[in-house]
Amino acid sequence: MHYKTILVHIDGSVQARDRIVVAAQIASIEHAHLVGLATQPVLPAASHQILAAFDRFETQARLAGVSFERRMGPQDSAANLTLHARYADLIMLSQSNPQDRDDTTNGQLPEYVTLHAGRPSLVLPHAGVRDRWSQHAIVAWDGSRAATRAISDALPLLRASKLVTVAVFNPEREYGVHGAQPGADIALFLARHDVHVEVLQQTTSAGLPIGDALLSLTADRDADLLVMGAYGHARWHEILLGGVTRTVLQSMTVPVLMSH
Repeated sequence: MHYKTILVHIDGSVQARDRIVVAAQIASIEHAHLVGLATQPVLPAASHQILAAFDRFETQARLAGVSFERRMGPQDSAANLTLHARYADLIMLSQSNPQDRDDTTNGQLPEYVTLHAGRPSLVLPHAGVRDRWSQHAIVAWDGSRAATRAISDALPLLRASKLVTVAVFNPEREYGVHGAQPGADIALFLARHDVHVEVLQQTTSAGLPIGDALLSLTADRDADLLVMGAYGHARWHEILLGGVTRTVLQSMTVPVLMSH
């Protein structure tokens, strides 16, 4: 699998700069087409910010030497991104910033798009990303459908990483899920896709949430990417997330690729 169309969310926020740069880097590696998508602003003053962001997008795409296009949608950001994501291989988003909330999703834009789009989202931390990239990825593996899909969706990034650690938490508590050697089968799958992979089994202490353990492992291993399944569903205008998904999206410090 390769990414051939990458969709990046364009808006007037500071975080858009990181999204544009990282999207252009991945598009260059994958020889992908880059689509910059914005939502028509309500206020005229915001139009100048969108146009400036589009100019940065075009500059980065030209520097990366990839094909690109601008798109502007008339709907709210969540619906706009969800619609256009159907025709892309990867969506570039940013972690929700508590100081810059999207009213249409109650500050849960990446959560909404990830649950509705049917495509993987690469969510960047709103605090910024490192210059270093593709050194060490952590894969959260629990044998679930969402985790399986996330791994397949992340293959281009995992192949580019110098090391991938498959993290299996508390396998002894999951009867009939992992087999005799938890993590071994998915590691073999990754190895056959030319991924340099290792398996790490961890037992968490009583009361420690898996989301916190996963974030601690990512920091301890100095990883620069986290890959995981996204768990949750939407009910009316409310997004209900699983505990691990909610914790990671709230406290992430590295880019997170999520699939639902």
